[in-house]
Amino acid sequence: MIRTLRMAEMTLRELLRRRGVLGLLLLVPLVFYLGRHDQPGQAIRFASLGVGFAVSTAALFSAVGGREIEPRLTLSGFRPRHLYLGRLLALLTAGLLISALYSVVVTVDQDVANPQAVALELALTTLVAVPLGLLLGLAVPRDMEGTLLLISVIGAQMVIDPAKDAAKVLPFWSTREIITYAVDGAGSGSLTSGATHAAVVTALLVMASGGVMSLRLRRRTHMQFV
Repeated sequence: MIRTLRMAEMTLRELLRRRGVLGLLLLVPLVFYLGRHDQPGQAIRFASLGVGFAVSTAALFSAVGGREIEPRLTLSGFRPRHLYLGRLLALLTAGLLISALYSVVVTVDQDVANPQAVALELALTTLVAVPLGLLLGLAVPRDMEGTLLLISVIGAQMVIDPAKDAAKVLPFWSTREIITYAVDGAGSGSLTSGATHAAVVTALLVMASGGVMSLRLRRRTHMQFV
């Protein structure tokens, strides 16, 4: 537990040093939100996708940036689970702070039937975004490829009709379902199905990204002490 918290602290310090990443976390959702400001449901959905994109990108950069130091931390006694859970905890903390900020902005600026559902949706988007960004960062050789993949995911999320079954394969499908519930009421969207989708996607992404990281570090057997 101590090593996990130490890794989380190192990750947060890394984020604080990267002002560009912090600016991304704060400004990208605002740009998405203002682009549809005159349409409450769309504005909130775009703000949520902006939060998802910003948090996923921060996680992607964090995963790519940690590749050089993680093998050395492993040699000093950190296990793969300490490194993964610490990074996950730090990014979730930062992401949930951003989602809380935008839930306040939306609640003050928009007239919604259920503000609590908006706050829940933004939090669930963060839960999905962090392991998604980590998985992309671990699976691609450089952050450029990961960013392009992430842009493709967000673009597909925006253009595919959420009512189609194919849309449910995308990681942020829950955003539209819960936001429709929050804005138009239970007759138009489903809080349960949206929350269930987000929980399942989060669990799958955590298992996938954690497994990739563990496998990658264990392959470096030539770097381990005997």
